[in-house]
Amino acid sequence: MMLDVGDGNRVHWEVHGAPGGKPAVVVHGGPGSGAGTGWLRFFDLETYRVVLFDQRGCGRSTPDAADPGADLSANTTHHLIADMELLREHLGVERWMLFGGSWGTTLGLAYAIRHPGRVSEIVMAGVATTRRSEVEWITEGVGRYFPREWERFRDAVPADLPGERLVDAYARLLADPDPAVREQAARDWCDWEDSHVRSHADHRPDPRYADPVFRMRFARLVTHYWRHHAWLEDGELLAGVAGLGHVPGVLVHGRIDLSTPLRTAWELSKAWPGCELVIVEEAGHGTGRGMGDVLAAQTRRFAP
Repeated sequence: MMLDVGDGNRVHWEVHGAPGGKPAVVVHGGPGSGAGTGWLRFFDLETYRVVLFDQRGCGRSTPDAADPGADLSANTTHHLIADMELLREHLGVERWMLFGGSWGTTLGLAYAIRHPGRVSEIVMAGVATTRRSEVEWITEGVGRYFPREWERFRDAVPADLPGERLVDAYARLLADPDPAVREQAARDWCDWEDSHVRSHADHRPDPRYADPVFRMRFARLVTHYWRHHAWLEDGELLAGVAGLGHVPGVLVHGRIDLSTPLRTAWELSKAWPGCELVIVEEAGHGTGRGMGDVLAAQTRRFAP
């Protein structure tokens, strides 16, 4: 189904599980990954009513950010929060669980802080708040663990503007009038994305990056959000979670997550009275190495 959210955007959504079940909404990562049915494995669909939606510009939502002519000016965190509220009202949901990961934790927490009365619980993994320091880490600092891959990522950018941040440089290349330049920038960006999530020798490349349309969509949206630090004041979410004391929350994070180090989840858990931090010792960034089992256990815990 499609929901007209304004600004020329239509958001794709679908509902799975029990019609009268406990409402939960999946806040997918990226930005730009889309919400596939793989998220449903974390829920008992006999007790949950699970809402999947593709954020603006990605998945089956329109217009597609992979189109270089797609305007991203009306694609911000604040627009996505408003889309979530519009979807909740459209579905007649009073309160729902927020469930997601990675970028989805930034959006999910921003939504919860704005609309705490609409949230029953929060379960998030691979925690990030998109602060300036986090963007600098994931685009530059983490390169100390992957020096060969990071130098390739850095050197793919022409040194036209000395001192330009890599995230800004890639956004510029992705807007270049030459399609070959745009396509190469999307490939280089996604190669780096696939490098810094690797924490085990048996890591397999993400097959989605083989699709040039997905690469362009993903690279455009990630750079768009990261270079603007999600349109949030630095530390805004860390300060805001203090007001979520009445909302039960569980943050699940891998001990060896190099992309989004544990520190952010730790800081949030200390600032949020109703929050529990669960550390998965062997896990990195993603739902492998026991993360999936822990997440499924949390939804069972909050099941009616």
